[in-house]
Amino acid sequence: INELGAMASWVAAGTSYSTCNAVTIPFYIYYSMFGFQRVGDLAWAAGDSQARGFLLGATAGRTTLNGEGLQHQDGHSHVQAALIPNCVTYDPTYGYEIAVIVREGLRRMYEENENVFFYLTLMNENYQHPAMPASKTVEAEIIKGIYQLEQVAPKKAIANVQLLGSGTILEKVREAAQILANDFNISSDVYSVTSFNELGRDGQDVTRWNMLHPENEQRVPYITQIITKDAGPAIAATDYIKNYSGQVRAYIDTEYRCLGTDGFGRSDSRANLRTHFEVSAAYIVVAALFELANRGEVKRSVVTEAIKRFDIDTEKLNPLYA
Repeated sequence: INELGAMASWVAAGTSYSTCNAVTIPFYIYYSMFGFQRVGDLAWAAGDSQARGFLLGATAGRTTLNGEGLQHQDGHSHVQAALIPNCVTYDPTYGYEIAVIVREGLRRMYEENENVFFYLTLMNENYQHPAMPASKTVEAEIIKGIYQLEQVAPKKAIANVQLLGSGTILEKVREAAQILANDFNISSDVYSVTSFNELGRDGQDVTRWNMLHPENEQRVPYITQIITKDAGPAIAATDYIKNYSGQVRAYIDTEYRCLGTDGFGRSDSRANLRTHFEVSAAYIVVAALFELANRGEVKRSVVTEAIKRFDIDTEKLNPLYA
């Protein structure tokens, strides 16, 4: 594996439209930890050189590549990628999301001739891929960064929560929604967040425009329109550090708790790693119940019962320091 040579080759192909008057569409797929972590200077050079193409960070996420420990477990490539202004990033979960995003990348780079490049994280975990929702707006919403995947509701819900997930952890979010409905009579609006980075950039762009146009009708960030206070507290869970989902906190007008994989990687099963980093379905359920308890919509004893039910060690070391 030659990360520097491979990235240099990708930059050469990505700039060939300009240097050689020959348009190519380079795809470079690699262990995601071996990308921005290892060759960050070349990624910046790609942006500065106005390279176009696709970088694909495979086996992405702190708990997805579960057997190789610290060196290979990526929990922050999206945070690093977001630093490069013309790098457009996505963390898709399902095949149809990837198809929509790649098509959009082709349109922007090779039809509109935008000087951007795309970074997608890909996983190697087996799970079912549903059909794309029938909504006419879902493709545009995938590109913007968030769309509602489903609503899970019991017959008589006592409260509602908004659950946000991306990558493989979206499957844990969906599992948590079922537990909340079946065992706690709580309904959930489940959202697939294809890009917290794009949502964060939109929020920054909108709030900047508002500041510079104080007498105009004020614009509203996209995620502010989607995640609302009336729909209950919001819980975001990803396979990346909390800063990734936390960057949109300023644009969410409700209680917002981020679950992520801050800390060192380690070798274990996926299930054990997700328990260790507190991004499992059990922790998502407890986080949702806790925020509802803070609202007074469930009793605090319900949170305690859930902690006992899932056998959560309340005195275990914070995974950030473990």
